[in-house]
Amino acid sequence: MENLIENKLLKADQAFQEWKKVPFEEKQKLIAKAAEIFKSQSEFFGEIITNEMNKPISQAVSEVEKCALMMNYYAEAKNVLSPEKIESEFSISEIHYVPKGVILGVMPWNFPFWQVLRFATPAILSGNTVVLKHASICFGSGNAIEKVFVDAGFPEGVFQNLEIGHQEVTEVLEHKIIKGVSLTGSEKAGAEVAATAGKNIKKSLLELGGSDAFIVLDDADLDEAAKVGALARLQNCGQTCVAAKRFIIQRDIEFDFLPKFIEEYKKYVPGNPNLKETKLGGMARPDLADDLEKQYQKALDHGAEAIIPLERISDNEFNPGLIRVEEENPILQEELFGPLGMILIAQNDDDALKIANDIPFGLSNSVWTKDKKRQQFFIENLESGTVNINRMTSSDPRFPFGGTKSSGYGTELSLLALKEFVTAKTILGK
Repeated sequence: MENLIENKLLKADQAFQEWKKVPFEEKQKLIAKAAEIFKSQSEFFGEIITNEMNKPISQAVSEVEKCALMMNYYAEAKNVLSPEKIESEFSISEIHYVPKGVILGVMPWNFPFWQVLRFATPAILSGNTVVLKHASICFGSGNAIEKVFVDAGFPEGVFQNLEIGHQEVTEVLEHKIIKGVSLTGSEKAGAEVAATAGKNIKKSLLELGGSDAFIVLDDADLDEAAKVGALARLQNCGQTCVAAKRFIIQRDIEFDFLPKFIEEYKKYVPGNPNLKETKLGGMARPDLADDLEKQYQKALDHGAEAIIPLERISDNEFNPGLIRVEEENPILQEELFGPLGMILIAQNDDDALKIANDIPFGLSNSVWTKDKKRQQFFIENLESGTVNINRMTSSDPRFPFGGTKSSGYGTELSLLALKEFVTAKTILGK
């Protein structure tokens, strides 16, 4: 391991020895200061995001502002890590929540600030220190985030960005100083990191891929579902784990809903990501566009019908595509990470549920119906970490975020996230 990386890990460990002793309320004050920096300089940070991964500037600025909102939530949060007294026959019976130490974050390029801070903020507030391995195209974002922590007054070493490649992740994770890892990324990357963490008996948290269902039933507000559905698929150029990817439409409304949806879908036209009016930019890298094009062809080769052809107009830009697929199409077992949506037709509620659950992923789903009993049916039976009723999926600091099945495990956001990287230490005495 290079001396530079070794020194940063040692620095993170040294910082942890003092940081874990800082009162919860004092940590919150520093988080509030960092939030204010992100909020006041959101346009500056948004430009970094746009320049690195082509996100439209308005969406990039909104991402940074959402980070500030999330950090303020934790800056004002109840201290759920205070020693907890348990009634028992012992004179001393308590649970203490002890931070684990230096936590490695392995983060993706699609939300360069949000994904990092969503993981790092509760981990740091819990008393841990963090080292970040960001996507190779987002080292600028990682360095900018580190500078904000320093400028906000955090002790040096509490948050550090490591400019390392994928091949060095295993070596860093295996280092004795690292006590846990949080990864947001692909199923393949998650499996590799989890295997390394497991082999070394280290805690891991995985937020992986998804192929979220957007279920539209016959009593839904079709105009609203069409408008929100297009946004849910194409925001961030469709490069979102919780983007709506499979639109499951009840057969009775197929010919009423699809024209409305297609009309809304076609409003998303690639443009200059630096212009505030642009809603759709290019994909983050040309090789990712290559992958999407191959998946599109694979779907067609297995019988998919092109409702709106996926049209590549530059090395990383597409006019968004929409395909109709049948349940046996193998493309349904993959995640489409880009501006390509899938339409499936369901006979009834039971059929819609079966289609929705019949994939390896279980991240989030959206159901559109006005009927309370139908809502409850899907709430109870959808296999996912989140169920949204008459709204698109979007994470909220107040509520737990995470998936099931191949979408990963562990909780980000909410007060529950404060306990992800701590040890529940039992104290008993007579």
